[in-house]
Amino acid sequence: MTAVHLSEVSAGYRGRTVVSGVTLDVPTGAWLAIIGPNGAGKSTLLKAIAGLVPQATDVRVDDRPTRTLDPRERARLIGYAPQNPVMPDGLSVTDYVLLGRTPHLGLLAREGPRDLAIVHSVLDRLDLAELADRPLRTLSGGERQRTVLARVLAQQAGVLLLDEPTTGLDIGHAQSLLELVDRLRAEDGTTVISTLHDLTFAAQYCDRLVLLNAGTVVASGKPAEVLTPELLTEHYGATVEVLPTREGNLVVAPTRARPEH
Repeated sequence: MTAVHLSEVSAGYRGRTVVSGVTLDVPTGAWLAIIGPNGAGKSTLLKAIAGLVPQATDVRVDDRPTRTLDPRERARLIGYAPQNPVMPDGLSVTDYVLLGRTPHLGLLAREGPRDLAIVHSVLDRLDLAELADRPLRTLSGGERQRTVLARVLAQQAGVLLLDEPTTGLDIGHAQSLLELVDRLRAEDGTTVISTLHDLTFAAQYCDRLVLLNAGTVVASGKPAEVLTPELLTEHYGATVEVLPTREGNLVVAPTRARPEH
């Protein structure tokens, strides 16, 4: 089954087109990574799927055109974690994660026992239960990233959009976060679409990659089909080697030209 369908999607800001002609299908339960050089349009495409920027043509989630949905309906289908989320001062971890229940509440309704139970379950799954009462301002980078993910999971949406979820994390915390997303995807059947700068992580965690450059798709397929030295040199301007590991994963390693003597 297809969870997300894009047909010739174009999107941008203030009349300026940033991405154009993007067509793709993401199967239910898959993990798609959107990769590309800086300024390629990765975050804009993610926002277009989320319905957060003006976009033309067709974006469908669970075969429902997202432009026909009001924000509350859209938030029940799609959970979106921006690269630099606003985390208000004065809120605790629990207060912040409860914001994820807003799409499921009536206009004047307050969260009830079921909403609190969902939030506590999410905090347990993300090893945040001990931090439930901590103010957001006291969290480390890794704890903040997990808290943002907890808010998105509390929405109980079938599609997660994660914009550079490992930003600011060291390699250990980044790996832990991606392992967590992958485990939740396996347990819940959630569909994940993320932007990722780290091409090795993209190769190791994602089923499929879409390579953007100048707002258009220049390559799409399995990691081994997209992460080739030729494509990365052409579109990133980088000299790299793509190395297989014993487990069958790929490592993208930059190489330096040897000086002539």
